[in-house]
Amino acid sequence: MTTPYVRIDHVSKRYGDTVAVNNVSLDINKGEIFCLLGGSGCGKTTLLRMLAGFETPSSGALYIDGQNLADIPPYERPVNMMFQSYALFPHMSVEANISFGLEQERITRPEIKRRVAEILDIVKLGDYAKRKPHQLSGGQRQRVALARALVKRPKLLLLDEPLGALDRKLREHTQFELISIQEKLGVTFVVVTHDQEEAMTLASRVGVMNRGEIVQVGTPRDIYEFPATRFVADFIGSVNLFDGKLSEDEPEFVRVGCPQLPAPVYIDHGMSAPPGADCWVAIRPEKIELGRTAPAGPDNWAHGVVQGIAYLGDMSVYLIRLDSGREVRVTQANRTRKPEEQFKWDESVYLCWDAGSPVVGMG
Repeated sequence: MTTPYVRIDHVSKRYGDTVAVNNVSLDINKGEIFCLLGGSGCGKTTLLRMLAGFETPSSGALYIDGQNLADIPPYERPVNMMFQSYALFPHMSVEANISFGLEQERITRPEIKRRVAEILDIVKLGDYAKRKPHQLSGGQRQRVALARALVKRPKLLLLDEPLGALDRKLREHTQFELISIQEKLGVTFVVVTHDQEEAMTLASRVGVMNRGEIVQVGTPRDIYEFPATRFVADFIGSVNLFDGKLSEDEPEFVRVGCPQLPAPVYIDHGMSAPPGADCWVAIRPEKIELGRTAPAGPDNWAHGVVQGIAYLGDMSVYLIRLDSGREVRVTQANRTRKPEEQFKWDESVYLCWDAGSPVVGMG
């Protein structure tokens, strides 16, 4: 069995009566990009700061490469942290910013020069070595901050909302650059973000946090397609959530009756729960098909009227008001320019989905 590179063992952090991190245990593998994802105040940044040594756990233990961090001050930990603000020295050149930490460690000047040149080449900033931060774009400053953190060759790099200051297009481009740099160097990354798209793009695995606890850990696909809790289903991406009761539960399928839907929801797997149990059903907008004729089957359909349309280029978003009054969100890819394939405001439509699309859960 692979030994985890970073181990967070039943860690809690309290500030008086407030519990910021509540008994979190987590294993992170060597060389992976792990994202802690959650809303404001969920405890993700506090967890990151405890790994960095800026906060001390109230209970529990932290390990990196088998080493207990309990008595190791921040400046002696094999960890570097990159902040959202980048915190570059404005009066220093790019190469001076990057070499600053190495100079503090009294590394020889030839070795500093070699390592700075190497990391500048990796982040593709060799031609910008003599520039000052104000002469760089936001994306270039982000790469300088990354180079400064990586040049010291930490075992673990902690990134706190690293792309939050960039505009959308630059952020998308930089996400793939980060992945490429991490793959070249093999450094373990732990990234804190509230941006779901960023977490799904960067991470090999994601830990979703809520109220100081990690509520699910998995690959981006696992988190999105198979949410373990109602919170995760609602927090990750866009979703239509319905409350209901189990009417049938067999090993091969489940049927759920939802008051806001005219037909039962049929799901192609069992749950091992008693009939009549309260449950929730989650259906992603892109899993729903729109049509102008009634579906043939007895399950997995509804009828409504188009109440809103948003054209986003690659796809269109439709808000459908069901006969029950419930509003449902549906997304469809714009594969052609044919106007007859587009639905119109106030048009009567049918919705349907296949048995593998919904997710059902208890509680």
